[in-house]
Amino acid sequence: MTGKISVVIEQDEHGCYAWCPELKGCQSQGQTIEETLANIREAIELFLETLTDEERLAALSREILTTAIGSSCLRRRA
Repeated sequence: MTGKISVVIEQDEHGCYAWCPELKGCQSQGQTIEETLANIREAIELFLETLTDEERLAALSREILTTAIGSSCLRRRA
């Protein structure tokens, strides 16, 4: 069974942190984005192994909506 899982990666001066909105508690980290992606893929596989078929189907069929914001929204206002 294949499906799509959303992954959010946040990066700061300490490295990267990844989590999956569809899989509550599924998270990982790494020093680089590439390492973090590899780690979160493994975490997702292991997480899905703990679910029943019904739970797995429900998790993989959730729809997460995303949007982008313009750089003007990121500027601090004085």
